[in-house]
Amino acid sequence: MKKLFAIAFAGVLMTSCVSNKKFAEMEDQYNTTKEELRTAEMKLSACEDEKKSIRESYESQIKTLQNTNAALLNTTGEMVTISKTAATNLERSLESMQEKDLQIKTMRDAINKKDSVTLALVTSLKGALNNIDDEDIQISVEKGVVFVSISDKLLFGSGQYKVTNEAKAVLAKVAKVVNDKKDFEFMVEGHTDTDPISRTKIEDNWDLSTKRATAVVRILQDEYNVDPARMTAAGRGEYMPVASNDTAAGKAKNRRTRIVVLPKLDQFFGMIEDGMKNAK
Repeated sequence: MKKLFAIAFAGVLMTSCVSNKKFAEMEDQYNTTKEELRTAEMKLSACEDEKKSIRESYESQIKTLQNTNAALLNTTGEMVTISKTAATNLERSLESMQEKDLQIKTMRDAINKKDSVTLALVTSLKGALNNIDDEDIQISVEKGVVFVSISDKLLFGSGQYKVTNEAKAVLAKVAKVVNDKKDFEFMVEGHTDTDPISRTKIEDNWDLSTKRATAVVRILQDEYNVDPARMTAAGRGEYMPVASNDTAAGKAKNRRTRIVVLPKLDQFFGMIEDGMKNAK
């Protein structure tokens, strides 16, 4: 554009003569136009720089928004995954709680059933032995176990392990009850006081208590047909007293034979297993 203007200006000079005044005006106009052109070029350059800066800023903002959007999408996906996992865990926890409640109910039902059978056994024993003096025989229940305690003066002579005829009548009644209650096993325990024993063929109180327990078991098996597989004979000696051995009365209480009636554990657990099967 500058070259065109210069050529045009030279052409004018070549084709005509102009005054100095006219030339000066034209030169001023040229300089003014040149300055305006330079100013316009500077503004154009500034505009282009501003446009570039704005474009870069927009591109940066767009990239930031895109990254933010992607992060939000990932977070949403993770939240969905966490929610699904939490829901699954909650469902499993509820199922586990229901299963535990079922197990507790089943065990409670089995215990109640066992307690009912135990109560029936106690009722039968007390009914069969209701004419026996309480000082000679006592029936009690502790933690679901039935205890029949018979004093030695009813069962044996002093320092002896042969069962008396009077005692056989008592054992006959006990045998009738236990024969009717097949769900129980029992242990016959012999107990003594602390007085040392001095008898032929009896070594000590351990030996005496064991021989007495064995004698009772033999009577129940041989004369009253109690299944021997349901019985255990045990000698406790002087080591499980129920009273002080410092007095004659206390020693008399300690000299006893105790029949411990036990529920069959396999049948008890069988009741629980049957309950679990029926609940499914």
